[in-house]
Amino acid sequence: MSNQDPKYSRVAQKNQKIKKRRSAEPKDGKFKIFFKRSVITLILFLEVAIAVGATAFFLYAKNAPTLSESKLSSTGSTVIYDAEGKKITSLGTQNRLKVESQNVPQQLKDAIVSIEDRRFYKHHGVDPVRIIGAALSNIKSPSQGLQGGSTLDQQLIKLSFYSTKRSDQTFRRKAQEAWLALKMDNTYSKDQILNFYINKVFMGYGTFGMQTAAHYYYGKSLKNLTLAQTALIAGIPNAPSDYNPYSNPQLATKRRNEVLSAMVANKKITSAQAAQAENENIKNGLVTTHQSQKKSQNAKIADSYIKEVITDAKKKGYDPYKDSLKIYTNLDMKAQKNLYNLANSNSEISYPDDKLQVASTIVNPNNGKVVAMIGGRKTGDVTYGLNRAVQTDRTNGSTAKPLMDYGPAIEYLSWATYHHLKDTAYIYPGSNISLYDFDRSYKGSMTMRNAIIQSRNIPAIRALEAVGITKAQNFISKLGFKYSKTLEFQNGIGLPSSTLQNAAAYAAFANGGTYYKPSYISSIETNDGEVKNYSSSGKQVMQSSTAYMLTDMMKDVITNSSGTGRYANISGLYQAGKTGTNSYPSDVASKFPSSADMDSWFNGYTKHYSISVWVGYDHPYEANNYLDTASARIASYFYKYAMENVSQGKTNTDWERPSNVLVKTVNGVRELYLAGSPESTVSESSSEKKSSSSSSDSISSMTSSSSFFSDSSSEESSSSEDSSSSSSSSSSSSSSSSSSSSEPSTTTSSSSNSSEQQQSTSTSSSSQPSSDSSSSSNNGQ
Repeated sequence: MSNQDPKYSRVAQKNQKIKKRRSAEPKDGKFKIFFKRSVITLILFLEVAIAVGATAFFLYAKNAPTLSESKLSSTGSTVIYDAEGKKITSLGTQNRLKVESQNVPQQLKDAIVSIEDRRFYKHHGVDPVRIIGAALSNIKSPSQGLQGGSTLDQQLIKLSFYSTKRSDQTFRRKAQEAWLALKMDNTYSKDQILNFYINKVFMGYGTFGMQTAAHYYYGKSLKNLTLAQTALIAGIPNAPSDYNPYSNPQLATKRRNEVLSAMVANKKITSAQAAQAENENIKNGLVTTHQSQKKSQNAKIADSYIKEVITDAKKKGYDPYKDSLKIYTNLDMKAQKNLYNLANSNSEISYPDDKLQVASTIVNPNNGKVVAMIGGRKTGDVTYGLNRAVQTDRTNGSTAKPLMDYGPAIEYLSWATYHHLKDTAYIYPGSNISLYDFDRSYKGSMTMRNAIIQSRNIPAIRALEAVGITKAQNFISKLGFKYSKTLEFQNGIGLPSSTLQNAAAYAAFANGGTYYKPSYISSIETNDGEVKNYSSSGKQVMQSSTAYMLTDMMKDVITNSSGTGRYANISGLYQAGKTGTNSYPSDVASKFPSSADMDSWFNGYTKHYSISVWVGYDHPYEANNYLDTASARIASYFYKYAMENVSQGKTNTDWERPSNVLVKTVNGVRELYLAGSPESTVSESSSEKKSSSSSSDSISSMTSSSSFFSDSSSEESSSSEDSSSSSSSSSSSSSSSSSSSSEPSTTTSSSSNSSEQQQSTSTSSSSQPSSDSSSSSNNGQ
């Protein structure tokens, strides 16, 4: 073979040597090279991450709030404002006691530092050791819940400058907290920082600061507390509601003992001292009665509303007691004061006694804002007491009929207002239980309009039976009535509910079929100036035609001489509404007068406001705690005076008729039907001119009379039409356009009942909700 052969070239020989050398290397050498490269890559990645993180940290820190002693030492109260931006009250500012740094017992300092931040005196505001320890703990025991790495300094900064809302705990906020904590530690001594914390923390029951808490819980100063009492005080700020020694003695005891154990571990007390303190009963030395704190008059008047605002803020993730917030509400203070005065004086309403209770809610139908709310009367200076306006343990009687019976019948079955229903002997489906009205008589056949005007029970339940429970419950579920169980036919004359639910549901009738979830808060501003706005987005839950036809019938409930709501009539005001009462169950009815009621309701509305009122006793089964005929009317009168008040200065216009709702005169009564519905082809017995008045007892005539309400427009103008019945094939859509210029007008024969009624039910059912003056055994208790 020639020496010129390529495989003997110097290049080929060199490649062969390299190949041999590589094959001779150990296999694990490749792994070492890979590992080395991976480590280098990781180090580079970490360096980049640290550089990026440090850059972000300083960028965020640069925009941190200015550290100030006024912020650190301030009480940090949450302020609640009304709809006009006027202050109603501040939370927890009453009787606040501060303690000077030199007067803080060493025992309390030891307890706080041991349980909250054991390295407090060693770090400089931020503790890397604590952060790493918390991270390792979270990895090792994730089921124990995330452990925080915040120092006492950082906790103080959060309380002074930021909200404690979980969603606000962003990297930006954490960076600013850390920066301000470092700055604070460089500005103030450890004792000063600890004293800021001691005077600021929320301690439950509207108390701030540990000196205030010592007097509230034990009636003495911090320096006079026992070791066990000091440990409890030191442990409360972590979760004031959970570690409440009055209502949660077991959790409070556990927390106190955790503090004592931490003090032992931190070598501040001996095991013997801890054991002795642990044996002390958690309720030992607790003050049993507290002097009620003085409230501003506005806070007293708006107590029920403020209670719901605080609850709502917590649901949104804020803590109004820990955070320094500005909460702007939807409260109309003028309307609120009027509700309070109506409930607590006899100037306009004569109450039989001081035990009779009232609850009421006013909602704006156009946005769901809760305008005003009263949760009781003659409650004294109780703070955040029972709010009956949101309680759902009473049934709403016949105010359920438009919701559960007639609304679904129009929505799903396209019934006309003159649809005939039988008021004849009736037994609930699948049972042997008979349904009666208060007079235990029957009216024969009547129109849906007459049935709702007179609040007859049997026609209402026949309407519900025609619709079916499933569809009816689906209808009311979209109006805020959520129930875990399937409802029964008896619920057609009584739904367990609150005035809040009823006002919000009837508001959908007022605005053309849109439901807004009721809302108390318009915006919240946190301590660092960030503002979060809140509003309720409406949802169309029924056709506008359904809302209009119900409204048209419920106008007559108030204006018709036979209407059960005639005591709520306000001359000249376009309004609609429904009454409701509950009588005693048959098994106890004999203990009370035959006309006695347990509950009385009125739900009514205009285009601007929806108001629900409940009247009754907290303990209706006790002697004399029943409503007689006069006191049962208080709900109607309360509504009337409340609506008169809020309606002053508002436009007074009738509802516009949707184009798919047509009018005909039936037996002399202006009735409504849906274009294209089966009932639009009812045979005509005669022809008359079309009437465009709002009802048989037209409110338009009242509008021209002297009244403080200004009628800026009417529903529609009158015009003449040839006598004919409509056979339009258009569907009953949810059109909300204004009324057409012409309407078919026909007359059909109809039985009409106009005698005055006060409705009631008498059944032997053990589970039946009742209706107007009903004697059903289910009374909503």
